[in-house]
Amino acid sequence: MKNGGWILAATILGSSLAFIDGTVVNVALPALQTALQATVSDVQWVVESYALLLASLLLVGGSLGDLYGRRKIFLYGVVLFAGASAGCGLSHSIDWLIFARSIQGVGAALLIPGSLALISASFPAEVRGKAIGTWSGFTAIMAAIGPVLGGWLVQHVSWHWVFFINLPIAALAVVLTLWKVPESRNTEISPGLDWSGAVLATIGLGAVTFALIEAPQRGIAAGAVGIAGVCALGGFLVVEARSASPMVSLKLFRSRNFSGANLLTFFLYAALSGILFFFPLNLIQVQHYTPTQAGGALLPFILIVFVLSRWSGGLVARYGARAPLTAGSVIVAVGYFVLMLPGIGGEYWKTVFPGIALLGMGMALCVAPVTTTVMGAVSREQAGVASGVNNAVSRMAGLLAVAVFGLAMYGVFNRTLDRRLRTLHLSPAEIQSVNAQRPKLAGMESNDPRVMTEVGESFIFGYRTILWLAVVLALSSAVTARVWLDPRKEN
Repeated sequence: MKNGGWILAATILGSSLAFIDGTVVNVALPALQTALQATVSDVQWVVESYALLLASLLLVGGSLGDLYGRRKIFLYGVVLFAGASAGCGLSHSIDWLIFARSIQGVGAALLIPGSLALISASFPAEVRGKAIGTWSGFTAIMAAIGPVLGGWLVQHVSWHWVFFINLPIAALAVVLTLWKVPESRNTEISPGLDWSGAVLATIGLGAVTFALIEAPQRGIAAGAVGIAGVCALGGFLVVEARSASPMVSLKLFRSRNFSGANLLTFFLYAALSGILFFFPLNLIQVQHYTPTQAGGALLPFILIVFVLSRWSGGLVARYGARAPLTAGSVIVAVGYFVLMLPGIGGEYWKTVFPGIALLGMGMALCVAPVTTTVMGAVSREQAGVASGVNNAVSRMAGLLAVAVFGLAMYGVFNRTLDRRLRTLHLSPAEIQSVNAQRPKLAGMESNDPRVMTEVGESFIFGYRTILWLAVVLALSSAVTARVWLDPRKEN
């Protein structure tokens, strides 16, 4: 089709901002924690403030594109994301960084659904799967560059510079979009926007996330906030069911493929996001990788997704989505299990690479087929909303998983550390120092090498616990694909 390559290039560059940022920030977390004297809860909020606004507003972003023009809203998102990235790079306190990250989340909520909606509106059904597969693959390769370059910048320059990577990419995306991408919108959409639904979703997700992250420090108060969040999410569902112009029509979920693919997305991305938060902390703080090495550790995963995504996108048209999604989810589960086996030390190629390679193969079988299934389950006019729903589900999964995995890690780490420290017969002063640093997990410091050994071993024990959670979630994805999705191929 005319300008198809340019449309893909513009949407790939724009959406790559969010993918690069996510992987780069994870690599920078240990440096952030040290430079800003932050606890693990603080660095969780660096990730979660972004994810919260992104997950809450993705549906609004999709609706805004359908209503006012997908190209226009996509451009607004790219520009806002770039400006917030500059703010992150210039920040010198954890509070300012968290604020700037939340603004990045708003920008991402506009550009991410816009990128997929522009593809769905521009490509006919018979080539849409391959186009989405190409988008998935190239966004993966763009994301692959980010952690390596970001790790190098953290190690040799400063963590501030990892956020400036976004600026030239954003500039090129804006130029290509203005030059080659046609405008499209849904002429049948209601002119109203469901702001009350957006507010309830943001409050509900924010309160639940706050409760999960802050529970170890705030106890009953965090629990009360969490209950309020659940009530707000219940109110969101009521508003969506009764609204004349809902943020997301609950009627979309009458499609087995649409609802099944989104449930699978939730399980799959909850596991991935939860593990990727702790993965660089393990490599840098426990395994003593440099930031550059930690950034490169995920490179095989991303390259495998890149190489196989276009091929896997075409599988849906030939065989349907159920088979590749079932097989891919099982392979992902095996990958998490393999990552569980190593302890402290050992060569990367023997300890980390096998699990990462399996994750890449499994996710490559899932990413394009699940996206194609979601987009194929709705009409072209609903492309923006469908894209927003699926992306919101994946981001909500990550938002909740980072909080839940963090809560599990914190509990297991502390119980294991208590048991191990009792055998060391430490002085009261050393015990007090360790207790004060517990919120830093493996980021704590001690002059006693015995303490640091036990801290590392306790972290590994907690890490294996959350990897078990990831295995269960990945297998839940496989079951969902097997029993829920239509086995017939796409029309």
